[in-house]
Amino acid sequence: MTGTDLSRLYRDYIDCLNRQDWNALSQFVGEDVRHNGRPLGLAGYRAMLETDFREIPDLAFRIVQLVADPPVIASRLAFDCTPIGAFLGLPVNGRTVRFTEHVFYAYCAGRIAEVWSVIDTAAIEAQLSSAPETVRSRSTHETEIPS
Repeated sequence: MTGTDLSRLYRDYIDCLNRQDWNALSQFVGEDVRHNGRPLGLAGYRAMLETDFREIPDLAFRIVQLVADPPVIASRLAFDCTPIGAFLGLPVNGRTVRFTEHVFYAYCAGRIAEVWSVIDTAAIEAQLSSAPETVRSRSTHETEIPS
């Protein structure tokens, strides 16, 4: 698979997440997927994502940077969302926050086999301490990569 093919497959995966098309998830994620070293399997991975969308009703994955070096994808994802309660142990409680996630995906046989994810919790903490209700800040270096 070429880097272009892998990038297209990854964009389709992100689209699947944003549509919450859980029945299509197995087209993109392997049965034995691991997340940050934990063996979740497809069912556990799906449950994790479904929980994320329940706890963050306006969750949307936006690709900011994408590098494909088959069989690996590196992506910087941007989020502008409103978790309804605590998020990553932080008392967000309905405030809008912006943050990024840096994530690597290893593919095997055309599906995600392993995910390594780091979320910028320091950015969330800074926003929570700077405003009582809604916080919106935009990095001047952040631009969306067109599909």
